[in-house]
This record gives sequence, structure tokens and C-alpha cells, in this order.
Amino acid sequence: MKIAVDAMGGDKAPAEIVKGALLAVQKFPCEIILVGDEAKIRDVLDNETDGENFPLTIRHAGEVIEMGEHPADAVRSKRDSSIVVATQMVKDGECDAVLSAGSTGAAVAAAQLILRRIKGIHRPAIATPIPTPHGTTLLLDSGANVDSKPETLVQNGIMGSLYAKHVLGKENPSVALLNIGEEETKGDELAKATYQLLKQLPTINFAGNAEGRDIPRGKFDVVICDGFVGNVVLKFGEGLALTIMKLLTEELTANGGLKLLSTELFNATFRNLSKRLDVADNGGAPLLGVDGCCVISHGSSDARAICSGIGVACNYVAGKTVEHIKNAL
Repeated sequence: MKIAVDAMGGDKAPAEIVKGALLAVQKFPCEIILVGDEAKIRDVLDNETDGENFPLTIRHAGEVIEMGEHPADAVRSKRDSSIVVATQMVKDGECDAVLSAGSTGAAVAAAQLILRRIKGIHRPAIATPIPTPHGTTLLLDSGANVDSKPETLVQNGIMGSLYAKHVLGKENPSVALLNIGEEETKGDELAKATYQLLKQLPTINFAGNAEGRDIPRGKFDVVICDGFVGNVVLKFGEGLALTIMKLLTEELTANGGLKLLSTELFNATFRNLSKRLDVADNGGAPLLGVDGCCVISHGSSDARAICSGIGVACNYVAGKTVEHIKNAL
């Protein structure tokens, strides 16, 4: 399959984006087209490849959408920007998926304006995998749509369930609604109205309300909410994980004896724990609900995270999630 990668999107572009693409073509069955400033991309490739041939090509795009720009306006005015050109390649059938670590708003706007929403979908949703002791919990929406209606959240449940089944391999995935309590009567009007719709829906395994603590515990396979709440939950979780790791390290290296002990006994454990919590190993979140495969990576993504995100795109395409969503609706 062919993946269009926005080489200019992200805090570490284009160097880490190109390095991640090089890792990905050696790990996944894909070809990659790097979209962006050809001269800058070529400089990185020349430094990294030593003349070796990889299934990578470059598509020049002379503009970049910056983080501070209004997403929809920038997509309309900067037709030669890397994210717009890369998304158009999916629309034209030249590529199977697009990946960007640039402005999330621009990536979502480009997908909606160019790929368009799947017929019947009210709003697309970003589906973010959260590492848990039991594997992964899929959280959506985590930032694409901050003002949701009950019907929008119900569609998030349908799309999340299909992605969890066909891409993450979860048979009959459990779907829960994020709320302030387990009881059916809890929450604001949006939560209560959504609950009533979900419990009448026979096509998903609705498991009731989820509280915030249930997400990292892995109690449910899919947790749905509006994009405002989901984005706050996601960024709080990232910060908490980093803080816990920092505090543990400080406590275990507080004196000489424990420093020696941690070196001999705890290094392997810390490495494994860090790997499980590291967003680089879950380097991409699919934008569900648009008529094509779009994967959004974190703005601070390094090469390993970009490689992982390309793997997410490959699995998304292979799982035929877009087709399953169309059939379900």
C-alpha cells in the first residue's frame, strides 16, 4: 500500500518525519511518498540513506500550514501546502492513506474538505489508543469535534466499535460512555440523552457509563465522549504518566544504596514500563468518519513515533474500516 506522509508537519519536521518513514518502509509492507519541501527532504534522505534504495519518493509542496493559522481558512488558501497535497493524493486514489504530525486542526479540516465525510456521518472523530494493563482502550473523540450532539456520540460508538474489532482485533468490543458516575441517570443532558440512544442500539456491545478512572484500568474496549473532554483526558493522562515516571526515578535514586539497587534490579522493569506508557509506540490516531484513511500523529513525534503511526495507517487500510463504517450506517 502507498502512504502519503506530510514531511513538513510536526515540531521535528522534516528530519524526524523522514527518518520515521525510512524505519517504516523496512518494517511494514508499504511505499511512502514524502510530501513537502523537496530540497529539505532530499538533504535528510542523502544523510540517512548512504546511497541505498528504499521505496520512498518525494512530492514537492511549497507551502506549510503553521500551528497558529485558522485550519479551514489555511486549507482553502494554501492549496500547495504539504497536508493539502498529501490528502489530495488519497482523494485521487494515488495513495491509500495520509499521515501528518502537523496541526491537528489542519489535518481534520483537510480531511473534511477534501476526502469529505462518509455519507450519514455528522462529525468525524479522532480515535486515540490508550495503553492499559489489558492492552488498549480506544478513546474517541479526542479533539476533532468539541461540540457534540447525542447522535454524534452514538456514531462515535459505532465507529469505535468497528475499528476495535477490525483493526485492534477485539471480538465484540465493549463500548462505554464517559460520565461522572456509573448510574444511568448521571451526567449532563448530553450524557443522559446519549445513554438512552446507546442502550437501544443492537449493533454494538454497549456496557453503560465509564468513569475517568476506568480508562487507564482498561475496563472497556472503547470509551466515547465529545472532543473537548476527550482531549483534556488525553493530555492529562500524558502528563500524569510522565510525572509518575519522573517521581519514581527520583525516589529510587534518592541515595547511593538505592541508586545501585535500581541499576541492577529495576532498569529492565523501568524500560518495559516506559515502553508501555510511551506514546511513540502508539504513534498515530485515525480520524474516523471521513471517506479515506487519515492518521494524525502527535506534534512532538520523533522517528519512532512516526514509524508507529505509519503502521497504524497500514493496519487501518488493511482492516477496511472505512468500508465497514459505510456498511454499518
